[in-house]
Amino acid sequence: MSDIDVRLERVGKKYRLGTRRSAETFWALKEFNLEVHRGSSVGIIGPNGAGKSTVMKLLAGITAPSAGRITIAGALSALIEVGSGFHPELTGRENVFLSGAILGMRRRDIAARLDRIVAFAGVERFVDSPVKWYSSGMYVRLGFAIAAHLQPDVLLVDEVLAVGDVEFQARCLARIREMQRDGVTILFISHDLSAVEQLCDKAVLLDRGTTIVEGLPGEVVSIYHRRSTAGQRIPVPGDLAAYVQQALKLTNLTFHALSGSAATVFRTAEPLLVHVRYEADGRLDPIRFEVAFYSADGRQLHATLESVETVDPPEGVVEFEIPMLPFQPGAYYVGVVARDARSSHVIDWWDGGSILHVEASGRVAAGAIFIPHSTRVLSERSGTAGRRDSFGLDREPG
Repeated sequence: MSDIDVRLERVGKKYRLGTRRSAETFWALKEFNLEVHRGSSVGIIGPNGAGKSTVMKLLAGITAPSAGRITIAGALSALIEVGSGFHPELTGRENVFLSGAILGMRRRDIAARLDRIVAFAGVERFVDSPVKWYSSGMYVRLGFAIAAHLQPDVLLVDEVLAVGDVEFQARCLARIREMQRDGVTILFISHDLSAVEQLCDKAVLLDRGTTIVEGLPGEVVSIYHRRSTAGQRIPVPGDLAAYVQQALKLTNLTFHALSGSAATVFRTAEPLLVHVRYEADGRLDPIRFEVAFYSADGRQLHATLESVETVDPPEGVVEFEIPMLPFQPGAYYVGVVARDARSSHVIDWWDGGSILHVEASGRVAAGAIFIPHSTRVLSERSGTAGRRDSFGLDREPG
């Protein structure tokens, strides 16, 4: 028996442009081949218009291929165009059973998971109301919850990190991790390259409907970044030689726990490691690395970390350690710039859509940021008192 759950053989998708009389056609996907082994997670990345969503729609059966063959083993569930199969006049409960039946599940199996699905989506109060009255957020959350809890053999995920609020995004990520541990085969599309590297075993880079490269996620992400920045670098007179020659290339930015394990979601006041990976043609000294944290829309700068280092070839990682993450719950866009420390000229930058998701720790007060602190009551009689830190732990007087 084959251990390949998804196989695409020379798959193509052609669209006709303009009116029917026009003979002009557009191939959104050309000669695409892919094998996904059982229990593995594969990320598909590329610029807008590369063909990523076309692959997902073909796999989900939303559209049919114009050429080639697609083979899928087992039941498939898709976190794309969520809720597209809902009947607006049916209640949330009825749509859960409808979606499960479409996936070929038995009614008793759907019923056994109903409470978990409803709780995950956060629609307990409205589960018996027609979904046509749901807000767009409720609609999307229920669609994701159904797809993520009906235990498919193959799961398609399209930009799950861009759906719902931060709390729901974190729940989605945690659920994806659970499904990976359960051996579900996952295909994942996201512009968040750090998430692709941390969630996937293999990555495929698409551009203009054609596979550019496939392999280990870190290597594929690096190639994608080089291709993306190459078209943006327009040297002008006076530019630093290292910039013109690209003597230093930033290849990824990832988030890690103190144990070193990669992650995408952290809690306020938890420690965080930020890894900036680079490649260098030769020794460069001094280089200043600047890691910037922005609001999710990229408009507001919240904080910047800096480090001046000597860079040696051929590659390496600069690690930034944050002992206590000061950000309140939310999503934060993170980028990095490498500069010549003497002139401040930019050599390279990372704009790979890295997103840090922050959850509440249960100990967070109101405000824009969390400030670690301790308190104590000073007694005039004794002159001493126990100190209580911001986590409610008593310390000895002193």
